[in-house]
Amino acid sequence: MTEERVEDLRLAPLFAPLAELPGVGPAIAKRLKDAVGGERVLDLLFHLPERYARRIRIDSPVEAPIDAEVILPALVVSMRAARSKLGRPYVEVRAESGGRRLLIRYINGNLAWLQKLIPEGTERLFAGKVKTEGGVWSMINPLSATGPEGLPELEPVWPLVKDLRLSQVARAMAAALDRLPELPEWHDAALIRREGWPGFAAALRLVQQPETMPEPRVQARLAYDEALAGQLALALVRRRVRLRAGRALAGGGHLRAQALAAFGHDLTPSQAHALAEIDADLAAPHRMLRLLQGDVGAGKTLVAVLAMLRAVEAGAQAALMAPTELLARQHIRTLDRLCTPAGVRVELLAGSVKGAQRRRVLTGLASGAVRIVVGTHALFQEGVQFRDLGLAVVDEQHRFGVAQRLMLAEKGDAADMLVMTATPIPRTLLLTQWGEMAVSRLSGKPAGRQPITTTLHGLRQLPDVVAAVGRATDRGARVYWVCPHVAESDAIDIAAAETRFAELSARFPGQVGLAHGRLDPEVREAAIRDFAAGRTRLLVATTVIEVGVDVPEATVMVVEHADRFGLAQLHQLRGRVGRGAAASYCMLLYDEALGQTSRERLLILRDTEDGFAIADADFRLRGGGEALGTRQSGAPVFRLGLSDGDAQEGLIIMANRDASLLLEKDPLLQGPRGQAAQWLLRLFGRAEAMATLRAG
Repeated sequence: MTEERVEDLRLAPLFAPLAELPGVGPAIAKRLKDAVGGERVLDLLFHLPERYARRIRIDSPVEAPIDAEVILPALVVSMRAARSKLGRPYVEVRAESGGRRLLIRYINGNLAWLQKLIPEGTERLFAGKVKTEGGVWSMINPLSATGPEGLPELEPVWPLVKDLRLSQVARAMAAALDRLPELPEWHDAALIRREGWPGFAAALRLVQQPETMPEPRVQARLAYDEALAGQLALALVRRRVRLRAGRALAGGGHLRAQALAAFGHDLTPSQAHALAEIDADLAAPHRMLRLLQGDVGAGKTLVAVLAMLRAVEAGAQAALMAPTELLARQHIRTLDRLCTPAGVRVELLAGSVKGAQRRRVLTGLASGAVRIVVGTHALFQEGVQFRDLGLAVVDEQHRFGVAQRLMLAEKGDAADMLVMTATPIPRTLLLTQWGEMAVSRLSGKPAGRQPITTTLHGLRQLPDVVAAVGRATDRGARVYWVCPHVAESDAIDIAAAETRFAELSARFPGQVGLAHGRLDPEVREAAIRDFAAGRTRLLVATTVIEVGVDVPEATVMVVEHADRFGLAQLHQLRGRVGRGAAASYCMLLYDEALGQTSRERLLILRDTEDGFAIADADFRLRGGGEALGTRQSGAPVFRLGLSDGDAQEGLIIMANRDASLLLEKDPLLQGPRGQAAQWLLRLFGRAEAMATLRAG
């Protein structure tokens, strides 16, 4: 029997549906699936407790410590359905415990169900917190059991969903743990000894069914398992990318020289270094997959243009894909300025390009007459054919799915790929989201950029801010006014922008423009053009101006409800000013009602312009988004990860090194540890990496 077949048989009980567990019918299986985020037994095993209830056994409510969970016996005397003064239903249970009256309330409780669960005249154990109300002892929504085995002194508390009870999760978890096989150890023996880690199965049992409070090292073991699976999978993909056949793209530099002459400035040392790394990849006989990351205004676009011109010099075509037409049009303006003097034809392909113009662009791409094309997702549609796509550049990669990115690269024969991001990336995410890519980092800003003075203002100071904006526009300044960001609701964002536009238009008649995502692109572009040309002085907008709008004369940025934005996004918005030689200002308005924590968060932005420091702070405060997906906020998808961000990052860095060493010693994972690591990859859903390994 093959090793793969043995794996399948031993892991099959873990990949079975939850409904196969004893005592788990279809209804409970559905609730469990909603709670754990999957329908397999393994998904339940990876559903870690959010805390542990530690309870003290007492005989009377008098003995209950303040705010402590207790277990106490009580005689159920009577119960009735009732409603609070606000009309909220509850069940009131009158009981006696240790010679004292005990009042128990079950909020939204069902009287008939409780009469069966804790019948009048019976003694039960109740677990929860005890409080006093006017001399009467009370409990709210306590757990109950007939005997001590039903209410352990230490109990895991898992995240739940509506109509799912802890007791149901506990029973299902016990059945799932019974299915857990002993697996070969995939970690280095010296590491296990040094950290004092239990085995994988033992660690899961200690966390999910503890007799004593689990030690931190137990969850660290599980977090490292998950980190190593991710890093090993990425290392396998990275190795395949590097071995994948490509072609050398080399040029004489004549087109670049003409573009730089049109630009009028030398490259910064950081830009020159990044371009040298890109050139080395382009000249190599394998396909490039490189991430170019840089802070706001670091000059990524110029580096990308020069890389595309190298592809053109080598006789190939290049494409730049942007997530929005607004950003694509900004790029086309830059490319026109740099490439046209060099005699290189650049065209735009986006949703608004229709009819004869679209046919002309498509014909030019197919014939090779169009050497560089800039566009949106329209670039990878079926009807778009290139004569010879040699380099694909993707801007703001996090806004595209991996499949979309790959579809563009597949338009060419062994096309190289350069991915750009304007958001500085914390080290943790570099090792997870972009772990299969080589990385070039731009630091510093081009010559002539001025520091931006950032100030914080409570919303009650709004009239003072409006007055300051009036003084600035009187001096000839141009001002962005960004309206509240409401997650998941473009409609509310736009309503806020339109309201603020009306109010500011009344205050500054004829000087205010409006730009948001639901405007017709031509109307929105016209508003931005008017602002750039100085025909309007104040541009009210949503986050559509976050990237792709370049107005060097704009020197003031106002952000309303800055507390609703992520720090990295605020840093991006701030980067819309400070693009010329004049002093620039960013005014952040926040809601004082949110308290000191909200203000302290914004102080990070006030005190530094270092986008990498800000990105690290934002990662720790908000989480980094789904590691290999398209979500942009929320904790990374480490199901077994540590809550301490620094400790988790340390594990990922350690796993990154460990994965590299393992593959260096055992490239095909055929040794004892390598074979065990294949079990690890399968457990954590990294089957694609296994396919990569077998494909070579």
